[in-house]
Amino acid sequence: MILNTGSRTDIPAFYSEWFCRRVAAGEVLVRSPYAADQVLRYRIDPAVVDLITFCTKNPRPMLPRLPELSVFRQLWYVTITPYGKDIEPNVPPWEEVCASVRELSRQVGPRAVIWRYDPILLTGRYTADFHEEAFERMAAALEGSTQRVVISFLDLYEKTKKNFPEGREVPRDIRLKLGEAIAASATRHGMKVHTCLEGEELAPFGIDTTGCMTKQVVEEVLGEELAVPKSLPAAREGCRCLLGADIGAYNTCRHFCRYCYANADREAVAANAARHDPASPMLVGNVLPGDAIRDARQEKWCTGQLVLW
Repeated sequence: MILNTGSRTDIPAFYSEWFCRRVAAGEVLVRSPYAADQVLRYRIDPAVVDLITFCTKNPRPMLPRLPELSVFRQLWYVTITPYGKDIEPNVPPWEEVCASVRELSRQVGPRAVIWRYDPILLTGRYTADFHEEAFERMAAALEGSTQRVVISFLDLYEKTKKNFPEGREVPRDIRLKLGEAIAASATRHGMKVHTCLEGEELAPFGIDTTGCMTKQVVEEVLGEELAVPKSLPAAREGCRCLLGADIGAYNTCRHFCRYCYANADREAVAANAARHDPASPMLVGNVLPGDAIRDARQEKWCTGQLVLW
């Protein structure tokens, strides 16, 4: 199975000490975001965990601790975008994140690092031409450190509408213009482009529109076939990515990106930050009287059959 860490928060950026303590303990507890008294226990054990995935905007705090994770195969999605503090208040400058990715790649290998240039959004400052130029600069800085890049355009989730009311959908003509330019730039720098739930309109430019963390992507990263349970639920309608078993928690990311779908508001994040204990078995708070704790179903998916890419 795949242990995911990043659909709800950014663990490498803010909770690396807690995560490594959980790895050392060999288990983690995850409170359901939908039923507060329901808690799942996941084993963090190579006997049942085929892969740990990370999604982060700043891998730097985790880099010194990577030796503690060496018994696990890893896949890192690192978001690097060209926005300023007006959009991403607490994200380091993109040049610093690129430097961190180069170091990460040296430790885990370029196949295990995937760059995310998303969401692509437009304002008076961030125009289509701006994105074309920014993507080219970043792709040049990351050449040799990754073999894939994922793009998507701004999605207007309810939390996004609340926190970024000026956000607008990117028009189709600009999506096509940027898709073509990004595909050409990525090819020049040795990268394959994937989209994240964007339909098939960019396929004519040689972009893979089947998904960003699909069975095929993971198999190619691992070099091994996966026997994924057919009962695995989809994260979203139309999504083919393997995004279950997330150990994070909503309302805990302190990047405070304007387009974020995982935070309700700063007050909720502050409240949860006050309840975070690096020694706790769960990210926010601790076990409470009345909690129903059950063991998650975990089994190896890797079959041993080699997959070539």
